[in-house]
Amino acid sequence: MAASPALGQHSLREQNIALVAREIFGAPTPVSRADVAAATGLTRATVSALVDRLIEARIVVELAPAPARRAGRPAVPLAPAPRTIISLGLEVNVGYLAGTVLDLTGATLATATVPGDFHASDPAAVLARLGALTAELLAAARAVADGARLAGVRVALPGLVDSATSTLRVAPNLGWAELSPVDTSAIAAHTGSAPITIANEAKLAALAQVPALGAEAQTASSFLYVSADVGIGAAIVLDRELFLGGRGWSGELGHVVVDPAGPLCQCGATGCLEQYAGTDAVLRAARLPRGSSVADLLRAVADGDGPASAALDRAGHALGAALADFVNLIDVPTVLLGGAYSELADLLEPVILAELETRVLSAPWSSFMVDRAPVGVGAATIGGARASLADVLDDPTPWLVGA
Repeated sequence: MAASPALGQHSLREQNIALVAREIFGAPTPVSRADVAAATGLTRATVSALVDRLIEARIVVELAPAPARRAGRPAVPLAPAPRTIISLGLEVNVGYLAGTVLDLTGATLATATVPGDFHASDPAAVLARLGALTAELLAAARAVADGARLAGVRVALPGLVDSATSTLRVAPNLGWAELSPVDTSAIAAHTGSAPITIANEAKLAALAQVPALGAEAQTASSFLYVSADVGIGAAIVLDRELFLGGRGWSGELGHVVVDPAGPLCQCGATGCLEQYAGTDAVLRAARLPRGSSVADLLRAVADGDGPASAALDRAGHALGAALADFVNLIDVPTVLLGGAYSELADLLEPVILAELETRVLSAPWSSFMVDRAPVGVGAATIGGARASLADVLDDPTPWLVGA
């Protein structure tokens, strides 16, 4: 077998500056150059030179020197630079458009949600509206972060997405199919040369549940994320990383079959979980008036309404059975509930746990956790914005002055 070519000096420098950047961003408290050198194994001189370049590029900032504990110069703490590089996460869903702008510190500089009905909608018209929202969000962000550079844009869509070719294969609840590629020109009109990437909304929402670098962990490092709006989205996170599957299409929990003889689904199959535990299906089964919300469902259940209680109970058992299949297959015992399920979490949790304890083979030797996802509103847009900022840390070189 031929030996791998040795890393050139340029490639090694790129790897080292990414290593230093991630060490600074991943620290729970600001670190000094000496701390970074000790953690990475690089020499202090190398670290100092790389940090200077990150400061010059406005990726890192120096804070006020820490009080010296011993003789000598006080350590200068390093931290992510605020309001210098920003990213935008956008989302198209059946009932709304949304967007969030974050900076390198994770601070939200702008966010907005625009209600609407995008079922069976025209993709060109919806994406034009998303372009207008992009312009509004970036203008608001730059009003507080003058001169900030845009790292990238992630567009979350509720369907099967091929990110490599910017293709949406199908989004049944939007009525969109075979958009190859998705036309993002209305967005690009406001974003310059920043890359625009499309992705599945549930996967980006799951990324929002993974603690940002340096943040205190709020969730397990491996979990199943499941959310409901009209349909049901899900994602698998293993050791803080998304498990995408062979083609990036893992996690289509909403189209797991609950009953082959069940009702017809928007996807063309019968008996899918969405027809039992999607919000539209639950509200219909609860016999609530058209246009009712999850809040209306909760009030009906609290008032002892029989059909509403039965509909929610049926949804919980169907969802729990499908999740038990996932746990049996991939052995991840933590489930996070997002979207409409977050509002219903207190009622769904005991039903789902009962199904897991009954249907998961390892249940006698396991424990399970079902909990409300820590990031709720705007999760897909937050996850998308974080993903673009992570690209900067993975390869800071293009952002360096004179690179």
